[in-house]
Amino acid sequence: MQFTDEWLVHTIESLLPAQAIEAIRQEPGAAPTSLWETVVQRKLTGDENILAAVATRFRFPVADLAQVDSNMATAVPEQLARRFNVVPVRQTDSYLEIATANPFDIDAEKVLAFATGREVRMLLGSPRRIRDKVDEIYRTGEDVVTRLLEGISGDLDVREIADEEEMVASAAEASARPIIRLVDMMLADGVASRASDVHVEPIEGGVVVRYRIDGVLRQVMKIPRNAGVPLISRIKIMSGLDIADRLRPQDGRARVSVNGDPVDLRVSTLPASLGEKVVIRILSQRSTVLSLESLGMHADERKSVTDLLSHKEGIILVTGPTGSGKTTTLYSAIRMIQSEGVNIVTVEDPVEYRLGQNIVQVQVHDKAGLTFASALRSILRQDPDVVLVGEIRDQETAQIALQASLTGHLVLSTLHTNDAPNAVTRLVDMGMEAYKIASALRGVVAQRLMRRLCSACREVSAEPVPGQLARFIPPGTELSRAVGCSQCAMTGYRGRFSIVEVLSMTPELERRVGQGATADQIAEVARGNGMSSLFESGLRHVLAGDSTLEELLRVTDIPQEDRTRTPVERDRPAGRSSRDAPPPPPPLAAPAAAVLAGFPLDLELVDEGATARGADGRGRGTCVLLVEDEEPLRRVMKDLLEREGYTVAEAQDGVQALDQVDRFAPDVIILDLNLPGLDGYSVLTQLRSRPATRSVPIMVLTAKGDEDNEVRVFELGADDFITKPFRARALSARLQAVLGRHRA
Repeated sequence: MQFTDEWLVHTIESLLPAQAIEAIRQEPGAAPTSLWETVVQRKLTGDENILAAVATRFRFPVADLAQVDSNMATAVPEQLARRFNVVPVRQTDSYLEIATANPFDIDAEKVLAFATGREVRMLLGSPRRIRDKVDEIYRTGEDVVTRLLEGISGDLDVREIADEEEMVASAAEASARPIIRLVDMMLADGVASRASDVHVEPIEGGVVVRYRIDGVLRQVMKIPRNAGVPLISRIKIMSGLDIADRLRPQDGRARVSVNGDPVDLRVSTLPASLGEKVVIRILSQRSTVLSLESLGMHADERKSVTDLLSHKEGIILVTGPTGSGKTTTLYSAIRMIQSEGVNIVTVEDPVEYRLGQNIVQVQVHDKAGLTFASALRSILRQDPDVVLVGEIRDQETAQIALQASLTGHLVLSTLHTNDAPNAVTRLVDMGMEAYKIASALRGVVAQRLMRRLCSACREVSAEPVPGQLARFIPPGTELSRAVGCSQCAMTGYRGRFSIVEVLSMTPELERRVGQGATADQIAEVARGNGMSSLFESGLRHVLAGDSTLEELLRVTDIPQEDRTRTPVERDRPAGRSSRDAPPPPPPLAAPAAAVLAGFPLDLELVDEGATARGADGRGRGTCVLLVEDEEPLRRVMKDLLEREGYTVAEAQDGVQALDQVDRFAPDVIILDLNLPGLDGYSVLTQLRSRPATRSVPIMVLTAKGDEDNEVRVFELGADDFITKPFRARALSARLQAVLGRHRA
């Protein structure tokens, strides 16, 4: 029998017992095999002894496979690496070093040289270790999941709470253990991160997981498709859904225990072009305090809501879009009027929180015929004092709820409208008579949720107030801005509070509604009675330092001038119009010398005349996102670019950079590599993986000027590479060149 590595016989025969090689050759029926692997498998000698003997005789260096970077997988195609059993170790512009167990394989050397366009240099490695390293750097499937779990620490105890039959079914259909652990860790991390929803979304080539924290989605991981599909199946098994049915939307629920605390999960699946999207709603009773005080309303707003709840009959509506906290507000209201002497019944879809004793909660089940309307009919036969209807969705439910409120019951419900006055017109659109609405309606609470500034890192804002908001801000008011720290995941915000618009019925409003008034006419009368808009409610929180103007504009719209009296106008003497007031002074720009005072910078600015001249229009209409963690340097670069006519958006870390990209849609990005949290390499990778940002020009600005770093940056998709310190005119010219190539 001939060995596949016959060249090795004379080198290692001195390491083996006498006649050992001949005995292997004479074995009957033996197929050609590797001598190296055979003697190691039979423990006749070890890999280290063979490596040392070959290296000594042929003077080949031995590869250190432990130091091989997984990014080297891009240097050699996986098919060739497995065919020749080689591992790429190091690569430059001129040569490629590979680890091989057969340094005399001429075919491998020629094929690899042709495929990579580089000179191939051989290093020694054992066949078994090379094969293991190939599996590691080209790993897929469960190995990817295992790598995702590396570094995750913490004493986390996650157990599924299910009926016995469900547990048996889940155990029979469950996937591999790494997938189960990944789902458990994803849920535990979501709860620990205060996420309200977990979104599992299919994309090209994989699945991304995003958490909704304080109302804003944030991507936390990307999983290969062959691991993402089992992950979605595991979630469907947990929630009792049909994993074989991927063509219809499904809804399910589950209960898990995270570190001993029960958490309810509401699971919704939606077939999409690239696979199923799954959204997990996390309902943690422990983290949600159901009281009006915990909602963050102002004292007068809370009093208005309390006054509405003092009615013994009628209907009270809470309006707003999905995710605006309507159900939490209704639960808090129910808790306020809950007592042993009050019969309270709710009908919901789904029942989000269990409210405890003296409250009967009914779960809608459409397939069994238990709809909102049918449940409401049955509830009214049981003499309730207070009825909570989860949502008025159709004419039948609205008709029964309205009739119940006219016959001595207090009805609480939700409606999807933008503001409080439009709730009346929405009921009319459903077919309700205007005179019945006027008699039954006691009030409407329109609601939104704003993010609260992180108390650990909030700062006084030095930015000028935007022109369209200047009339709302009293002179001398100190506003706050979001900064970002470890406690708020570098967002600058932690937690949310409610802003509300409370419309309370009065005789005048009742008369107007009964006459079929429009939403604008209802709003005019309500504001005359003291109703504050959502914008005004949020503005009061901004002026109190609870949030920022940016967050206010994210949640609400700026009202028209004739609709809202601003804080400045409320303080103005009667009879004096806003036209009589002197215009606010223009914001003063701090000179560059004042900005740089006291900041030692490793920065070279050449041709000060070029940076000091006025904008020549070259950058007009172009938005530049400047990602730099050193504030003094960022200010200098911003000043330079603005003098050239560019509009500049700023980010001081990688996470904020991704948020600013979504907010401003910049025309070009100047990106530093050394960033806190998410570094520049990761930001560059994520931007190039998104369809919306794949073609946005990215200029990398870094102090790491070595060749390997430059090659890596261009491989990740950068358009230009600039080292610090830079020259001002050179930066401007290269920016123009990049934009010119992109537009061409």
